[in-house]
Amino acid sequence: MLTTEFDTSLPSIRQVQHLIQETIQVEFKLVTGDLLTGRVLWQDSYCVCIVDENSQQTTVWKQAIAYIKPKS
Repeated sequence: MLTTEFDTSLPSIRQVQHLIQETIQVEFKLVTGDLLTGRVLWQDSYCVCIVDENSQQTTVWKQAIAYIKPKS
């Protein structure tokens, strides 16, 4: 079984943790071109879960994310 440490020293991990703690609305652009908006609920080594304004949760593989940015 492969186990991966969750490396909180990485800036990207810390940035997403900040978005979670501050409940900041974000925009996810996926490599498919899809756009998702909502708040980040959690992240692990492989995925990020976001929740939209209708309380719908979506789990996204990190490899599928082109960018994450705070919504203005």
